Amino acid sequence: MNLSNLKPAEGSTKTRKRIGRGPGSGLGGTSTRGHKGAKSRSGYSKKIGFEGGQMPLQRRVPKFGFKNINRVEYKAINLDTIQKLAEAKNLQAVSVQDFIAAGFISANQLVKVLGNGTLTAKLDVQAHAFSKTAVAAIEATGGQVVKL
Repeated sequence: MNLSNLKPAEGSTKTRKRIGRGPGSGLGGTSTRGHKGAKSRSGYSKKIGFEGGQMPLQRRVPKFGFKNINRVEYKAINLDTIQKLAEAKNLQAVSVQDFIAAGFISANQLVKVLGNGTLTAKLDVQAHAFSKTAVAAIEATGGQVVKL
């Protein structure tokens, strides 16, 4: 075996269909494009969303809704979750880093503390936002609220 007699494996290659090379080839004339119509012409490209003249979906369905570009998305964490975290780790102050370490949030998320559940331990809680009920519950136990 040498470079002059290398061949691909039997049946692994097919000969290319040479269209538009005259009537003798059997693939001349319309060159496999059928008869007439836009698809038979050179330069044809279907427009995105074109449905053959039928009113396209993006024009049939009405526009609605509103996306507020100034919306701030918070990850909600309830007081009972903070209580469990403080008991498990034996903490006096709970910060955003503790939430990240516990796997409640990712590093780039903002935290809002909500007032669901009860808080028994005196805790200093650090977060980006607090609900009124959460602030009242934290301060009722003698803890502090620290906004970032």
